[in-house]
Amino acid sequence: MLSRRRFCGALTMAALAARGAAAAADELRLGAFLSTTGTYTIMGDPERKALDMMVERTNAEGGVLGRPLRLIWYDDASEPDRAMSAVKRLIDNDGAHLLIGGSGTPTSMAVLPLVERAGIPYVSMGGGVGIVEPLRKWTFKVPHTDRMGAEKVLADLKRRGLTRLALLSENVGFGRSGRDQVLALAPAWGIRVVVDETYGPKDADVTPQLTKVRMASDVDALFVFGTGQGPAVVTRNIRQLGLTLPVYQSHGVASKDFLRLVGGAADGMRLPAMALTVARQLPADDRQKPVALAFKAAYEARWGQEVTHFAGHAYDAFAIVMDALRRAGSADPAAVRDAIETTKGLVGTGGVFTMSAQDHLGLDLSSFHMVEIQNGDWVLVD
Repeated sequence: MLSRRRFCGALTMAALAARGAAAAADELRLGAFLSTTGTYTIMGDPERKALDMMVERTNAEGGVLGRPLRLIWYDDASEPDRAMSAVKRLIDNDGAHLLIGGSGTPTSMAVLPLVERAGIPYVSMGGGVGIVEPLRKWTFKVPHTDRMGAEKVLADLKRRGLTRLALLSENVGFGRSGRDQVLALAPAWGIRVVVDETYGPKDADVTPQLTKVRMASDVDALFVFGTGQGPAVVTRNIRQLGLTLPVYQSHGVASKDFLRLVGGAADGMRLPAMALTVARQLPADDRQKPVALAFKAAYEARWGQEVTHFAGHAYDAFAIVMDALRRAGSADPAAVRDAIETTKGLVGTGGVFTMSAQDHLGLDLSSFHMVEIQNGDWVLVD
């Protein structure tokens, strides 16, 4: 009798294991690597929350292609080496069908050879233009590029008649690439960079560089190009030194987390931002307004905290891959890749995405807005 019970129990366990294996084989696995700790935490944490929320919602609505969606994510601690390890694990061990990640440019750039070699569709949330230029077969991105951020600021400087610029940029990833873009584009806008300084993302004080800006007699405005926690240090130092120049930041700081870090020190500063940042201020006929407001309401209800444009990057990346899966009709990597590349008119929080074989971003400057920080909040300027 005992041996029969053991035999029946073994059969039951085998049946449960087979059922579990079948369920695992049926699920669609979305791999993500995010900077939920380290320098880029203010980007990675809201991205993770947005992805969690969107996967929950998708599964509550029946999944995608009739299959449950599973999010498998790892914290890369804002370190390129750890991002590479995470992607290797997602591809080799977890069998991810798609990849979203790279909260910053350095982590996004680090994994590109792995992704291209594996032949897996990948949507980056890093800002650097080098992620998609030169074009790579399997790699796409959602945030506006550092080049677009530079153009938006240079255009506003020209409108205001500010032609002599001091540039202070982060010496890695997004900031380094942004510096290159500003230096390359400025002459065409009739703007001269008269001071060119850099800082490190972990620097606790940037007053030596800012003192050089203050000592320069021919500077009309200051442009700080960076992301993460570094620009907050720079902003506090600007006010401590009593600099009264017009100051611009990059779109890498367009979050309330940045404003909380600097208090009133950022008032009067301008920066480019996506629609989500100023959703309520957009015209009633703006196509992005209902999408941005709906996501904002859902995110804030789910997490009890204000949405940031970094969460919007995750929403947009998720929307693009889900749209591609549905249009492809399968999770076949080549079919999904081709579907992402033919994304057309997809309205997201960052813009209306239309990609092509020559454009793996699919946004233009019309989806970018110039905002000014007033009384610790964003005010739409353009």
